[in-house]
Amino acid sequence: MTEGATETAVRGDSGVATAALVASRVVDVPDFPKPGVVFKDLSPVFADGAVFHRVIDAMVDHYGDGFDVVVGIEARGFVLAAAVAYATGAGVVPVRKAGKLPRAAYAASYELEYGTAELEVHRDAFGPGQRVLVVDDVLATGGTAEASLALVERAGGTVAGFTVVLELGFLGGRTRLAPRPVHALLSV
Repeated sequence: MTEGATETAVRGDSGVATAALVASRVVDVPDFPKPGVVFKDLSPVFADGAVFHRVIDAMVDHYGDGFDVVVGIEARGFVLAAAVAYATGAGVVPVRKAGKLPRAAYAASYELEYGTAELEVHRDAFGPGQRVLVVDDVLATGGTAEASLALVERAGGTVAGFTVVLELGFLGGRTRLAPRPVHALLSV
């Protein structure tokens, strides 16, 4: 691709260079998890130390010191959230699938293609008004993100933002989460 083609073909909320870096490591896996679906595998982004470092830096740079605690959505959001929290000295809180947390938790249901699922967060996960950055790997339809953001608010946190490595824009997740702020390193 020529330089001009890259700039028009690749976009993200942290600029073309970051979006192009992420795009260069994403591997398309056809027919996974079912025929007709092209899965965007981010494993190479995580596996390349220099790229992973730039991904975390881009997330941190976008939000600065605008949050007190980082939430990671199960499962790959845990990896990203822990790195962002470590880089900023913030705490990290998991949003888990139902039945995985040992103490009293709030739960939120969300729609799947064939049924529903449930996420949970500990009831005492946040102090009153704590600013929470929610992190995940991919934003698709927004169902998981919407449930996670609702859990943060129900548990007393204030959503400072939602950030992902990859946004599948054609599925409308960003619109579903409005007016909450959404940040994606790569939008396709």
